[in-house]
Amino acid sequence: MSDTVSSPRTPPRTVVIAGGNGGLGRRIADDLAARGIDITILTRSIDDRSPHRQVHWDGRSQGDWVAALDTGAQTAVINLAGRLVDCRPTASNIAELRRSRVEPTRALVEAARGLRTPLAHWVQASTTAIWSDAGETWCTEDTPVPDGLPQMTGVAAPWEAAAADAPCDHVVVLRTSIVLDSGSPALQRLTRLVRLGLGGRVSSGRQWVSWIHIDDWLAVVRAGLDLDPDVTLPSGVVVVATDNPVRNAELMATLRAQLRRPAAPPTPKPLLQLGAVLLRSDAQLGLTGRRARSTVLKNAGFRFAHPDLDGALADVLGASTPN
Repeated sequence: MSDTVSSPRTPPRTVVIAGGNGGLGRRIADDLAARGIDITILTRSIDDRSPHRQVHWDGRSQGDWVAALDTGAQTAVINLAGRLVDCRPTASNIAELRRSRVEPTRALVEAARGLRTPLAHWVQASTTAIWSDAGETWCTEDTPVPDGLPQMTGVAAPWEAAAADAPCDHVVVLRTSIVLDSGSPALQRLTRLVRLGLGGRVSSGRQWVSWIHIDDWLAVVRAGLDLDPDVTLPSGVVVVATDNPVRNAELMATLRAQLRRPAAPPTPKPLLQLGAVLLRSDAQLGLTGRRARSTVLKNAGFRFAHPDLDGALADVLGASTPN
């Protein structure tokens, strides 16, 4: 990727979304289509409920799907392809998490090299979990990535590396934190626990939680496509998180308040680990955290519509009441 552009950047007319039938993919597809952008979704499984054009691909090899990129117009790619991270942290599962991200990214890069008209923009998904458990460190775009750590550090680093030589002048890598969206599996699981009376802090409750409201996530993606005339994002890494991370204890307390639930006992680490086994999940998702914020967004003039957790959850949960 390069920060040097040969001509002024212009917004795309066509956007191809790899992994566009996932939760965030559907959200950005609908958002962009409502703004008059032509949408094509690359998917392994056609969804008959989707209103958008879908093209089948295997996420590994070149095929007829490449024609979706070669429109001869201002075309951009949003790469969200990858398996959900909520699974047991076995060696085979971690390898599959990595493969499901790296292989599609490499396939897209290879396809882009052969296009008649270069891509206008490339928005590449990644995660703040690349910093593993960062403790009290403030993680920004300049924070070094640790070497040799398991879980998502070992997945996200090669994921980003696979897009490093994408043949596009404007490549924005989104290290996204937890996205607060009513349809997200993570938030749905947390709200279920709170409604069951299990919404206490996890372990010490001091682990940091970085987050962003879905509306702000969509706005960051639009800025990465030059669709916001007031925000110009440079090529490179962007931390997609508000300036106000919270500790796990505060997150759970705020959720309880929004759902009108009383205080709940904490979940000890051994109990969380047992529950993760039963649910085929990963206890480290609740035991580790990152204290992240973006200097790039601030310097670019980006303003969060939902900067504080209480207001963001109130908006996402709406008029939720206990069931």
